[in-house]
Amino acid sequence: MQTNSPDRAREMEVFASVAQSGSFSAAGRALGLTPSAVSRTIDRIEARLGVRLMLRTTRVLTLTAEGQTYLGAARRILADLDDAEQSIADQGAPRGRVRVSAALAHGRMSVVPLLGAFVRLYPHILVDISLTDAVVDVAAGQADVAIRFGKLPDSPLTARRLGETGRTVVASPDYLARRGTPRVPEDLHDHDCLNFNFRRAEPVWPFRRDGRDYALTVSGPVEANNGETLTQLALAGVGVTRVGNFSVADAIDDGRLVPLLEDFNPGDREPIHAVFVGGANMPARVRVFVDFLAERLR
Repeated sequence: MQTNSPDRAREMEVFASVAQSGSFSAAGRALGLTPSAVSRTIDRIEARLGVRLMLRTTRVLTLTAEGQTYLGAARRILADLDDAEQSIADQGAPRGRVRVSAALAHGRMSVVPLLGAFVRLYPHILVDISLTDAVVDVAAGQADVAIRFGKLPDSPLTARRLGETGRTVVASPDYLARRGTPRVPEDLHDHDCLNFNFRRAEPVWPFRRDGRDYALTVSGPVEANNGETLTQLALAGVGVTRVGNFSVADAIDDGRLVPLLEDFNPGDREPIHAVFVGGANMPARVRVFVDFLAERLR
């Protein structure tokens, strides 16, 4: 069998394009070739292999069993070539898309403000960021980097510590004027408490009295899956909430929210990590993004 084709990868690209588009003319438009050039390429592949890969009629192209096998192999080889070229390119100036998943409030207030500096440092990297408190599956390829709060479960992923945050109980001055200010945690039983709707089976907030930690069950009219929504509700005077410090720091500084029950704050700290697929094949674009976050958020 002859194996010295001048551009086997190009032939595979042409074949895969024909199989995807279903016609020589459409494949030619996509690749900048004439339909006759596409046809000659397919003929050349079939002549070299000694098998028919496509059944051609005036209306439709159908892959033979051998054509299906060749298509699968061609797609794998082309993908490997792309990965190899990207890996080599990454060793120079990091480039490509890095997909980032961050929590709503932390992403908006802590991560997004840093992106301008990052893209100036790495102009060939496209940052594709999604802000959501849903947990994405990094191992399954749903993101390259995810920022997680709290204790991490055992997994094959690599984690890089970015910092930590505490939590604060807050309410708006308007709400406190209407409902009164709680002086001890148990006063919250007479207040509308705005809580998260995930992680805990019971809606409890931790407190500390006389050196002893305990959990207080709270309830209220609204639950949400992210701290930014709870903060907005507290700002609107809907109730009392307990959220991450980063969510309410600005509002406390300018008086729009009031910290409550600080003498009973247990001082619990929640670690913040970037999780990603590490190892020797970790793309440079992911590595420099995680390094950047670790340096700026520390």
